[in-house]
Amino acid sequence: MTFLTWILAGVLAGVLAGWVMKRGGYGLSWDITLGLVGSIGGSWILRSLGFYPGAGILATAVVAFIVAVIPIVAQRKFFATERPIEKKDAFWRWGLSAAIVALVAWLTLGPVQQPAAIATPIEEKTYAVTPAAVKVKAGIVTGEVTEMKVAERVEKGSDRIVTAAKLTGMLRLKNTSANQTVRLLEGRLLYIDAQGQPIKLEDARTEPTLKFAMSGSERLDPGQEAFQQLDVEFPAEALKAKKLKDIRLEFAYIPSLYQVETVNFAVSIGAGK
Repeated sequence: MTFLTWILAGVLAGVLAGWVMKRGGYGLSWDITLGLVGSIGGSWILRSLGFYPGAGILATAVVAFIVAVIPIVAQRKFFATERPIEKKDAFWRWGLSAAIVALVAWLTLGPVQQPAAIATPIEEKTYAVTPAAVKVKAGIVTGEVTEMKVAERVEKGSDRIVTAAKLTGMLRLKNTSANQTVRLLEGRLLYIDAQGQPIKLEDARTEPTLKFAMSGSERLDPGQEAFQQLDVEFPAEALKAKKLKDIRLEFAYIPSLYQVETVNFAVSIGAGK
């Protein structure tokens, strides 16, 4: 806005020069050029010297206009000409004057640009799970859930929930059988309250289910281990003190007999060439 003010002041000084100093000029284009040179040059000089108006747009416009007039006055005094004023110059001066007045009025009275809304800081609120690691066993499959924690993202100051709570952790499973392979199907988590009842999730939230895809396969051979990252929804009700008693992990798998077959086939090697 400040730079535009200096430009407008230079143009206005050039337009008015033909009316205030009727003789001695070289035409409208030269007057505007001299006004811009004085305005922009004066702006640079004043900034370099540290003398720059800080009282708002009105003070800036006044100083810019005064500085813009200086080279026009100098031209009239030292390089004057007897060139008559042409009618087309008068026409353009009227037109430019009207345009500048309209532009200044719009900049002054037009809609004020609203400052951009400041983004509210978001922070992660973490809840400790005690114990953070538990052992699991289901038939021939054993394992452990570790690094459990609950976190939600909230708006700083207002505590408005931005991202609902989630339970994260690491699930490790192992096939303890000596002669059976296991195909893991799917699992789910249940949050149990003090009365032994499941705590329901809020509406429109996804049930905490597990899709097993461990190392590219859901199959576990005897003695094999696999790891699964947990990142599932957690009910807001379970965050209340003494509300949550247990976390129940349910998963389904299909055991099948693991066997190794040996097949011999006859081969021969030809003579080298």
